[in-house]
Amino acid sequence: MSDNGNKPAADKLLFTPGPLTTSPTVKEAMLRDLGSRDSEFIEMVRSIRERLLAIGSVTQAEGYEAIPIQGSGTFGIEAVVSSAIPADGKLLVLVNGAYGQRIVGITERYGISVVARQQPENQPFSVESLAGWLAEDAAITHVAVVHCETSSGVMNPVVRLGAAVKAAGRSYIVDAMSSFGGVPLNVSAAQIDFLISSSNKCIEGVPGFSFVIAERDALAATKGQARTVSLDLFAQWDGLEKSGQFRFTPPTHVLLAFDQALRELEEEGGPAGRAQRYRRNHQTLVAGMRKLGFKEYVPEKFQSWIITTFRYPDDPKFDFNALYENLSDRGMVIYPGKLTEVDCFRIGNIGRIDETDIRTLLEAIGSSLQELGMLS
Repeated sequence: MSDNGNKPAADKLLFTPGPLTTSPTVKEAMLRDLGSRDSEFIEMVRSIRERLLAIGSVTQAEGYEAIPIQGSGTFGIEAVVSSAIPADGKLLVLVNGAYGQRIVGITERYGISVVARQQPENQPFSVESLAGWLAEDAAITHVAVVHCETSSGVMNPVVRLGAAVKAAGRSYIVDAMSSFGGVPLNVSAAQIDFLISSSNKCIEGVPGFSFVIAERDALAATKGQARTVSLDLFAQWDGLEKSGQFRFTPPTHVLLAFDQALRELEEEGGPAGRAQRYRRNHQTLVAGMRKLGFKEYVPEKFQSWIITTFRYPDDPKFDFNALYENLSDRGMVIYPGKLTEVDCFRIGNIGRIDETDIRTLLEAIGSSLQELGMLS
């Protein structure tokens, strides 16, 4: 974390939603070669799958499976959408940001029937609205929602939404890309059929693969209906179960790093322990940014501790690109906005950073604003 002496001098602190700052030991784990058919590698993959289920508070004995998939988180989303929804199915996507909209785009590309329901980008979805939409449209077979919508940082109530989905007899897909591992969640209690996340978010690994936690009966129902070869969710699981091996070349070095990242998550106390650090980062950031005159876009009661979106100041002198470059020159990277309604920028609270790093960033923002003549 803040003992930056352990990081190479060239590393910048990444206040982003991923890729993000990783520990030296996670990076070091990649400094070896391991064959994809080696028994050590096969055992590591088996262990990773088991530990992913544990993060979601479920087990194979309870009827759940963890399926790693080569590629970024979007590959995992596409694997689920293109595999889980039958030819006569229809997906309802709850959209309150860019990543919900991406699910819509993927679904449309496959010619799958889809309907999007929109919510302001700084507001979560309500159970009442969802129940009403499901009652109105009996053709809907699946519902998808983003847990933490990273374009704004708003948190959707996936447990309560899941109860409404199941009460209506539909299947439930949750994009937990930016929350899994940093926000405690019981997959079974949330009644999730397919949860998708990736290696380079709250588990603090490096980019290279996504993974799906699937309810086994829901997974079995996808057999034979996948629309692609490489993203066939059932075939990926079936291959891992039969041989312990990936169907196609696995990202061996990324998995070695992830194995170490899982170990460090467990040492921190799992998702609950990691959430405590991320919460402190978030609280320190918000308090400091308010002192500098910035306002959050998402109301406090709906904010996640994953990433925080700040409005541009109402001042013609403010220039985000200049601020970004100044901070980058100082060794710190923040994120531009990804909203359609207002001008914002984003600061991530996740990765191998702590409150000291957040305070360093706040000092740098204050100094940058002064140097650039943007302080009122």
